[in-house]
Amino acid sequence: MRASNHLIGLLNFLTFLLSAVILGGGIWLSSRANNTDCLKFLQWPLIVIGAAIMVVSLAGFAGACYRNTFLMWLYLFAMFFIMAALVGFIIFAYAVTEKGSGRPVMNKGYLEYYLRDYSGWLKDRVVDDDYWANIRSCLRDSKVCSKMGRSFNGVPESFEMFSMRKLSPIQSGCCKPPTDCGFVYVNETLWNIEGGTVGLGTDTDCPRWSNDQQQLCYQCDSCKAGVLDSLRKSWRKVSVINIVVLILLVIFYVIGCAAFRNNKRIDNDEPYGEARMTKAQPSRIQL
Repeated sequence: MRASNHLIGLLNFLTFLLSAVILGGGIWLSSRANNTDCLKFLQWPLIVIGAAIMVVSLAGFAGACYRNTFLMWLYLFAMFFIMAALVGFIIFAYAVTEKGSGRPVMNKGYLEYYLRDYSGWLKDRVVDDDYWANIRSCLRDSKVCSKMGRSFNGVPESFEMFSMRKLSPIQSGCCKPPTDCGFVYVNETLWNIEGGTVGLGTDTDCPRWSNDQQQLCYQCDSCKAGVLDSLRKSWRKVSVINIVVLILLVIFYVIGCAAFRNNKRIDNDEPYGEARMTKAQPSRIQL
């Protein structure tokens, strides 16, 4: 029985480490929210769940090691709702990132992003005027577009080299005009607008492009689509890790239930393996 409780204590310590993984995922999303994705409310549910698991696992560790039934009950009760919240977060993350992806462009290494390919709650958040004003300001402050410039011996890279680059969704959607516009390349963020005639009548983003380095295509639908795709990729990466963590948490939770029953048996002074009730045997009358 003591070995069983020591095992549960070890498992709760491992749960504590798993909570650090979840917390790390939330912090990673937070860093991307400040520097890349620029949407700053998505990481908080994950951080709260990770911190809650960390606290509850410590209670379970103490309950298993000191055979404290109350702490074990508290651990099992709280962990059940935390796992339910984690399941809800995973389902939500996949539901809001289900639709949308970049489209390949002929003879280009990057993808093009179109806002009409995305839908749902996350799109509504991003295109909201108040939210987008903050996102646009964040993108400018992060200097994501100025960082994509390359030169060789002081000469900007050629259009052929630029066309073969693997641009991020935000770089493709926000830092250059859509390929359909047909603008003439000067450098990564500077294009000759007068040469564009291909998509001026069909793509509404073409007149929104500006060579002003503070404007570029930050007002374009392609930029909003690029932000959405970047968010989709970030959430999917974190969700895969969360699924693995959830499976391990369920295993540890089942073992924790067994430890809880073991502690109750000890509190009731029941020998391990004996039934709670034994059938009374009739006494023999001696003659």
